Amino acid sequence: MGSIRYDGQWVEFDDDVLAHLQIVIVGKLRRGESFLMSWRDSAERGDGRSAVWLHPSQNLIFHFSDVEVPISAEWIEQLTRSANSSGGLVVARERPGPRADERP
Repeated sequence: MGSIRYDGQWVEFDDDVLAHLQIVIVGKLRRGESFLMSWRDSAERGDGRSAVWLHPSQNLIFHFSDVEVPISAEWIEQLTRSANSSGGLVVARERPGPRADERP
Protein backbone atom coordinates (compact mmCIF):
# COMPACT_ATOMS: atom_id res chain seq x y z
CA MET A 1 0.00 0.00 0.00
CA GLY A 2 1.38 3.36 -1.02
CA SER A 3 0.29 6.89 -0.20
CA ILE A 4 0.32 10.41 -1.52
CA ARG A 5 0.70 13.49 0.68
CA TYR A 6 -0.86 16.72 -0.47
CA ASP A 7 -1.50 19.82 1.63
CA GLY A 8 -0.65 17.95 4.84
CA GLN A 9 -2.99 15.01 4.22
CA TRP A 10 -1.98 11.42 3.49
CA VAL A 11 -4.22 9.30 1.24
CA GLU A 12 -3.55 5.59 0.71
CA PHE A 13 -3.75 3.80 -2.65
CA ASP A 14 -2.54 0.42 -3.83
CA ASP A 15 0.99 0.77 -5.18
CA ASP A 16 -0.08 -0.12 -8.72
CA VAL A 17 -2.77 2.59 -8.68
CA LEU A 18 -0.38 5.13 -7.17
CA ALA A 19 2.34 4.44 -9.74
CA HIS A 20 -0.07 5.19 -12.58
CA LEU A 21 -1.48 8.24 -10.81
CA GLN A 22 2.04 9.59 -10.29
CA ILE A 23 2.76 9.50 -14.02
CA VAL A 24 -0.50 11.28 -14.91
CA ILE A 25 -0.33 13.83 -12.07
CA VAL A 26 3.31 14.75 -12.64
CA GLY A 27 2.69 15.13 -16.37
CA LYS A 28 -0.13 17.60 -15.81
CA LEU A 29 1.67 19.55 -13.09
CA ARG A 30 4.83 19.82 -15.21
CA ARG A 31 2.69 21.54 -17.84
CA GLY A 32 1.44 23.97 -15.17
CA GLU A 33 -2.09 22.53 -15.23
CA SER A 34 -4.34 22.50 -12.16
CA PHE A 35 -7.07 19.88 -11.98
CA LEU A 36 -9.47 18.01 -9.73
CA MET A 37 -8.71 14.47 -8.55
CA SER A 38 -11.38 12.35 -6.85
CA TRP A 39 -11.48 8.84 -5.44
CA ARG A 40 -13.69 6.45 -3.52
CA ASP A 41 -12.88 6.39 0.20
CA SER A 42 -12.10 3.16 1.98
CA ALA A 43 -14.69 1.49 4.19
CA GLU A 44 -12.65 2.63 7.23
CA ARG A 45 -13.17 6.26 6.17
CA GLY A 46 -16.90 5.84 5.63
CA ASP A 47 -16.98 4.46 2.08
CA GLY A 48 -17.73 7.91 0.67
CA ARG A 49 -15.95 9.99 -1.93
CA SER A 50 -13.18 12.59 -1.61
CA ALA A 51 -11.76 15.14 -4.02
CA VAL A 52 -8.82 17.52 -4.03
CA TRP A 53 -7.80 20.38 -6.33
CA LEU A 54 -4.21 19.76 -7.43
CA HIS A 55 -2.09 22.80 -8.25
CA PRO A 56 1.53 23.00 -9.47
CA SER A 57 2.60 25.21 -6.54
CA GLN A 58 1.75 22.58 -3.92
CA ASN A 59 4.27 19.97 -2.79
CA LEU A 60 3.40 16.32 -3.36
CA ILE A 61 5.00 13.28 -1.79
CA PHE A 62 4.48 9.82 -3.27
CA HIS A 63 5.38 6.90 -1.00
CA PHE A 64 5.46 3.32 -2.30
CA SER A 65 5.69 0.05 -0.37
CA ASP A 66 6.90 -1.86 -3.45
CA VAL A 67 10.11 -0.96 -5.22
CA GLU A 68 8.85 -1.73 -8.74
CA VAL A 69 5.36 -1.72 -10.17
CA PRO A 70 4.56 -2.75 -13.76
CA ILE A 71 3.12 0.13 -15.79
CA SER A 72 0.23 -0.24 -18.23
CA ALA A 73 0.24 2.24 -21.12
CA GLU A 74 -3.49 1.65 -21.63
CA TRP A 75 -4.24 2.49 -18.00
CA ILE A 76 -2.14 5.66 -18.27
CA GLU A 77 -4.20 6.64 -21.33
CA GLN A 78 -7.47 6.00 -19.46
CA LEU A 79 -6.39 8.08 -16.47
CA THR A 80 -5.04 10.86 -18.69
CA ARG A 81 -8.35 11.11 -20.57
CA SER A 82 -10.11 11.32 -17.22
CA ALA A 83 -7.70 14.00 -15.94
CA ASN A 84 -8.25 16.07 -19.08
CA SER A 85 -12.05 15.89 -18.79
CA SER A 86 -14.27 18.47 -17.12
CA GLY A 87 -14.89 15.99 -14.26
CA GLY A 88 -11.19 15.73 -13.49
CA LEU A 89 -9.05 12.73 -12.68
CA VAL A 90 -11.26 10.01 -11.23
CA VAL A 91 -9.12 7.34 -9.62
CA ALA A 92 -10.26 4.03 -11.08
CA ARG A 93 -8.88 0.59 -11.69
CA GLU A 94 -7.76 -0.23 -15.21
CA ARG A 95 -10.68 -1.07 -17.47
CA PRO A 96 -9.82 -3.91 -19.81
CA GLY A 97 -9.78 -2.91 -23.44
CA PRO A 98 -9.75 -5.03 -26.57
CA ARG A 99 -6.83 -7.40 -26.90
CA ALA A 100 -4.20 -6.50 -29.49
CA ASP A 101 -5.53 -9.16 -31.85
CA GLU A 102 -9.09 -7.71 -31.55
CA ARG A 103 -8.19 -4.14 -32.46
CA PRO A 104 -9.13 -2.84 -35.92
